[in-house]
This record gives sequence, C-alpha cells and structure tokens, in this order.
Amino acid sequence: MDESLPPQSESRRDLLLLGAAAGLLGACASSGARTITAPRRTRVRKPPKDGEPIKMGVIGIGAPSTPAMGFGHCQRICQLAKDGHEKVEIVAIADVAKPYRERGVEHCSKEQGIAVTGYHDYRELLARDDLHGVLIATPEHWHAPMAIAALVAGLDVYVEKPMTYDLEDALRLQAAVHANPEQVFQCGTQFLQHAKYHKAKELIASGAIGKPVFTQTSYCRNSKDGEWLYGIDEKVVPGENLDWRAWCGPRGHHDWNPEVYFRWRRFKQWSSGIVGDLLVHVTTPLVWALDVGWPVRVIANGGHYVDTAMENHDQVLLTVEFERGHTMVIAGSTSNETGLEILVRGHEANLFLGGDACVLRPERIFAENREEQTFPSAPFPAGVGDQDAHRLHWLKCIRTRQKAVGDVDTAAKVMVIVDLATRSMWSGRAYGFDPATLKPHRL
Repeated sequence: MDESLPPQSESRRDLLLLGAAAGLLGACASSGARTITAPRRTRVRKPPKDGEPIKMGVIGIGAPSTPAMGFGHCQRICQLAKDGHEKVEIVAIADVAKPYRERGVEHCSKEQGIAVTGYHDYRELLARDDLHGVLIATPEHWHAPMAIAALVAGLDVYVEKPMTYDLEDALRLQAAVHANPEQVFQCGTQFLQHAKYHKAKELIASGAIGKPVFTQTSYCRNSKDGEWLYGIDEKVVPGENLDWRAWCGPRGHHDWNPEVYFRWRRFKQWSSGIVGDLLVHVTTPLVWALDVGWPVRVIANGGHYVDTAMENHDQVLLTVEFERGHTMVIAGSTSNETGLEILVRGHEANLFLGGDACVLRPERIFAENREEQTFPSAPFPAGVGDQDAHRLHWLKCIRTRQKAVGDVDTAAKVMVIVDLATRSMWSGRAYGFDPATLKPHRL
C-alpha cells in the first residue's frame, strides 16, 4: 500500500496555510513597522460543558526506539484521566508512519475503553467536528504549519518545543495566535509550572531585587556514545508504511535517510540541536519571569569536542542581551552533565533558583535593609510531575478560556534566541533583532 499523501503546493505560504478554506478572512498582528498577515479561524467550536470530556487529537506519535514524545503524551494524558485529574479523551491520532500511528491508536483505545481513529493526513483529523484541542508533537519543521491550520480550524493548540523550526515560522505563528485570540495556545516547555519561577516573577515585578541585570542558566547532560543516537527501525519503509515526502513537508524534497528520520536533532538542516531541544526548557521560564522585552543581541559559540560525528554541536555557550537592559548567559552540553546554577542577579538582591525553592539573597551593600528569604515551593499533587502539570494547565485553560502560561509571545522571544544563536554559532558572527521591524540582522 502506498502511504503517500496527495501532492501539496511546494510554496512556503501555501504550506503555512494548510487547512484554510478558500475565501479565508485575514487578520493582522502588527508590531512597529512590520505587519504580518495571519488567517482567521473558519469555524467556531464550543468549549466543553461542565462534566463533558475534553476531546482532543494528537499529531505525531514517534518511534518506540526514540523518546516518542507524542506517544508519551498519550500515555500520560490517559493516566491523568484515569487518576481523575481531568476528564479528557484522546479520540484521534495522526502520524505519517503507519506502525506508530497504529501503536498510538491501540494504546489509547485500550486505556480509555473507547474507539480512537487514526489518520495518515493530519488535515483529516483537524476537520473532525467533535474536537476541542490538538496536541502537536511532530519534528519542529511541521510545528508552525500544523498549529496555524489547527487555529484556523477553531481548535485550541498545544505545540511541543521548540515552538517552531525558525524565527520566521515563530513570527507567523505568533501572528496567527494574535489573530485568533479566542483560541487557547500553549508551548510545551518544561519547568514553567514550577512555583519557584512564579515566585521569581512576582519578586522581580515588585522590585524586590532592584533592576535585574544578569541571569545565568544551563541544560547539560552526558552520554557515552553520543546524543540523540536513537535506534533505527528497519521495518519502516517509505512508500510501504511511511510517507517520507509528507514527513519532509515544508523542508522540501530530500532523499530517504533513516538517520535523519530517527535522529533528526543531530543534523543542522533539520534541528538547532542543543539550543532548540534542550536550552528552550531553561530559558523559557526565565524569559517569562524577567519580562525584559525582546532579545536584541545574541552571540554564541558551538564546539564539537566529543561527539564529532554529529553535525550539531555538543557544547554551546550563549550570551543574550534584552531590549530593556539585561544580559543572560546560557550554557548547554551533551558531553558533560555539570551545569551552571540558576541565578538571577539584581542591582539590590539575587534570586537563587537551583533547588526547589526561590531564595532571595540581598547584595552586601543593601543587606542592612533586607534579610535573606527562602520561599519554598509547594509540591505537585501525587502522581503529577512538572510536565503533567503543564498538560493539565492547558486542559484547564480549554475549560476556563484563560490565557495559558507558555504563551506565544514568550515562546516567540525564546525563538529569537534559538534562531540567532544558531546563526551565530555557524557563522561566527553576532546577530541583532529589531523589535520594531521584527527582523534579525548581522552585527
């Protein structure tokens, strides 16, 4: 059986507007001199009533030989529903690999005791009448097209990190979210639900540390053989049970390469590596808590020190300057697990965030007027971890229609860091970003 989807337009604009109907009304998200036209939703969906289950779809399941983020989401959401944390049902799954699609359908059907439908073409999933939201866990080059199409279809959206493949995609998606303010949008990064970051945001906004001037953080881990070296399933064959053309999608035609399909984060054409996969987790809660505007200057170094077979770097160091006067240093490694302490330095006091608590420690010259304070974090409920809390937060927002933590504006700022750092590492140059024009430039 041929697993190929119907041919689609190769133009970037058409791909970004997949799922939009003819005669689509446009809306604009504008900032300064640049205006990005974005599509308005073509249908209105009613949020779930009290006592009614949230019905959702998952796009992108992943291979068992990889972390398979989509399948992991399915497992945890089914378990959270079983444990009574939220009334939610996964009723539809889409993946261009038949074996992985069927694995997701089988698991969700068995765990939930309901019929779950699998789709080869994600657009068929979005066209269903019974969905409230969709979770997107594909490789990042598909995030923006799918998320925009879901918004146009009137659905609430959870999209995995990094929010998009590049900055241009991020700005288009940001414009689409702004053009559809009725929809709930959340980007799936870790740590945003940790109470210490919420306390840090409160303290910074209140002036408790004076002007925040310098932040440091990191995401470092180690492996003996190399990062993202996931197993290759030789039973997956393009044209038989995998639509390789559809998987490539917005990136255009590429010859079949199982290394890319199973290990795309190792390749610079498909991923920003450490920066987009790991550092977004630690930068997002800090960018959100600090609220110091757009990143305006980024310089980054990347090295191949241990895993020299990988195209992407195994050691990175970023320096980021923000528009309202703040510097952030971010380290990342896949060849050493010892990271930097999470620390926000202010003119009058510092916030130490390396443990579970938020610790405020005054600068020596201001210590006479204030004392060190420790703000413990309340634990998550039993059986609920950080990522579970983030999933539940999105589901709660689907019911309440409140803006989610993990919003598109914070994620867009993080994508400026990701995009400009990647350019800087490969070119050896510093890059700037103009918040008025929303355009990057080489410095």
